[in-house]
Amino acid sequence: MPGPHLNGAYYGPSIPPPSKTYHRPGHGGGCCCNPFSCCCGCFFNCICTCIFQILCTLLVIVGVVAFVLWFILRPNKVNFHVADASLTQFDLSTKNNTLYYDLVLNVSIRNPNKRIGIYYDSIEARALFHGQNFSSTNLEPFYQGHKNTTDLKIVFKGQNLITLGDKEKSDYNGEKDSGVYAIGVKLYMRIRLKFWWIKTKKIKPMIMCDLKVPFKSNSTTSSGTTFERTQCHLDW
Repeated sequence: MPGPHLNGAYYGPSIPPPSKTYHRPGHGGGCCCNPFSCCCGCFFNCICTCIFQILCTLLVIVGVVAFVLWFILRPNKVNFHVADASLTQFDLSTKNNTLYYDLVLNVSIRNPNKRIGIYYDSIEARALFHGQNFSSTNLEPFYQGHKNTTDLKIVFKGQNLITLGDKEKSDYNGEKDSGVYAIGVKLYMRIRLKFWWIKTKKIKPMIMCDLKVPFKSNSTTSSGTTFERTQCHLDW
């Protein structure tokens, strides 16, 4: 029992002070984009977001520029036609598989564009019979201005070895009897487009013409038919 000098009070052990908590940045909570901190994952996400936003902005700018150029230039496709064809020799020798030919074509090229000119840096014309190339020739380069039509004369003349199977030989005999030959012409070109002072890099289109050419003898067709103007098509 406590003595009277303590006035009846009891003193127990002291109460420890409450523990303090410390918050270290980067160990939970918000995302930081400081590359010198430990938030590597968050920093990578920020970089990806920035790159994505830049790419979207560039795509929008490119799209707007392309639309403006299209609106100003209003490009139209160039038209290729074979206006006339003259075939005065097309003889296949069965002894040595040699084809003797004399074919002249008049090709019309129409540039309908108002603001686009075309540099034809090179044109190689190839003549084919049932997929077999039997002649080729190179044309002179030229420049075609706005809304201009250019006529080209292409001459295939000579002889060449051509390998035909039994079916192709049978087709040749049938076409010889009818007096109309199925001949293909391909134009391999290297061109550049020009608008104002700007010139594009070289483009390499290929134009394909599928022709039905009547054989001519003494300026008259043996079959009694005439050549029909034929439109060619782009074949990349």
